[in-house]
Amino acid sequence: MAENWRSKLITAGVARSPNRAMLRAVGFGDGDFTKPIVGVANTHSTMNPCNAGIQPLVDRAIAALKSAGAMPQMFGAPTITDGIGMGTEGMKYSLVSREVIADAIECSVNGQLMDGVVTFGGCDKNMPGCMIAMARINVPGIFVYAGTIKPGRWKGQDLTIVSAFEAVGAFAAGKMSEEDFVGIEKNACPSVGACGGMYTANTMSSSFEALGMSLLGSSQIASPDPEKADSAAASSKVLVEAIGRNLRPRDIITRKSIENAVSVIMATGGSTNAVLHYLAIASAAEVEWTIDDFERIRKRVPVLCDLKPSGRYVATDFHRAGGVPVVLKMLLDRGLLHGDCMTITGRTMAEELALHDTVRRADQDVIRAWDDPLYAEGHLAILKGNLSPEGCVAKVSGLKQRKITGPARVFESEHACMEAIMARAIKAGDVVVIRYEGPKGGPGMQEMLAPTAALIGQGLGDSVGLITDGRFSGGTWGMVVGHISPEAQAGGPIALVHEGDSITIDADTLLIQLNVDAAELDRRRAAWTPPAPKYTRGLMAKFTHLVSTASRGAVTDRFGG
Repeated sequence: MAENWRSKLITAGVARSPNRAMLRAVGFGDGDFTKPIVGVANTHSTMNPCNAGIQPLVDRAIAALKSAGAMPQMFGAPTITDGIGMGTEGMKYSLVSREVIADAIECSVNGQLMDGVVTFGGCDKNMPGCMIAMARINVPGIFVYAGTIKPGRWKGQDLTIVSAFEAVGAFAAGKMSEEDFVGIEKNACPSVGACGGMYTANTMSSSFEALGMSLLGSSQIASPDPEKADSAAASSKVLVEAIGRNLRPRDIITRKSIENAVSVIMATGGSTNAVLHYLAIASAAEVEWTIDDFERIRKRVPVLCDLKPSGRYVATDFHRAGGVPVVLKMLLDRGLLHGDCMTITGRTMAEELALHDTVRRADQDVIRAWDDPLYAEGHLAILKGNLSPEGCVAKVSGLKQRKITGPARVFESEHACMEAIMARAIKAGDVVVIRYEGPKGGPGMQEMLAPTAALIGQGLGDSVGLITDGRFSGGTWGMVVGHISPEAQAGGPIALVHEGDSITIDADTLLIQLNVDAAELDRRRAAWTPPAPKYTRGLMAKFTHLVSTASRGAVTDRFGG
């Protein structure tokens, strides 16, 4: 067993100090003081389906930790649910919660000198928040996903939460009956679990398998199913073994393992938010990784999985088809996966895959054959140009047209844009600009699922462009570009766009261009002044003051950039 903090206290001659008296009050006996203390970071919440199924998993994990010879100690971490906060002031807390979760876990584990930590997450920011924390504190750790929701059904069609958002636009446009509108709303979320497509939660949980920080095959299990709790117990036993080996997150989270994770994100058609989150995870692990690395991976990895939001299938279908291990093996066989990367089990990725059933079955088409991919290249493109010199992110899967040049329709907030969309004021060929929604300007980079889903519901998903210094939901698709950097609040070029200006978005040449001459932009820049911060006290004010640009992950502990 690796040396833990209690053995250090014994060596220092303070074995009978007051800390033992306090630990006895929470259940420690004479034989427990040499056992590793394992933190159990619990994000259970009854406020949302994503996290409402976590407590039974935590209970199984605690029992497994005890049986493996550890002393589990549970503590809480908050969660903010994007689907509930979407389109409201509460949504501004979503990305901020990623940092709060990381800080809470760091505070608990380091403040109580824990020997390891098992982290549980269900909603979007839980996953990166947990991983950032584990990379920072670097004691043995493992991530356990709460599991995906089961699909809803209405008139023979699978539903996800995005179905409800898209129904808003369709109903407003007169393209959907009230019966269907109400039926979708009532049936979209039939169980506990995270949003059921390859949205942000399932994207990040899938990638953690590839990263080596979660057990293979664990990320796409439905939250209510018994195998999910079995996975939580197995994860806990593996963590205790990792503590014995002193196998730490930074032994696992490397440049090569992040390449593996991003390769799976591309192959599965994952969320744009993964770009933001892996920049932050790499920063926490002190791994060299930039926004341009995503483009490098995109060019060599095809989209193999036909998953929502732009595809046909949901996460439970993906799991039944073999899930992440099958995709990993396909990548490994073609030299696109680093099989020598260490995993939390103490085995390399190649060794771990050899223990799983990784044969792609011919009786399913969720995971496509290598020679018949959904798209020949990855779908998360990094665009640059005079509108975003630091880079921005476009999700180019499912697009019928990959280039648009049109007049700017400029909005200073998501709310103002949504009012225009619902009033049918946005027309085919427009390029919608939503600004002052970036890390500092929002603050917190709201997700633009409401306007993008409403445009799709109105039949404008392929004919209207939308750019923002905010973010998108993992459920978003269409001609949309987010994470425009520098953001408007910091004086980025997006702040200089005028109503009616010509804007070009070109997914093939990776260009985002404001078609206004440099001299005119210089005049506008000289006349521009930043708006006052929206928050001057409290958490949001602290975030505004500390947060980096989105092109560096919107992190709060990397000062000077």
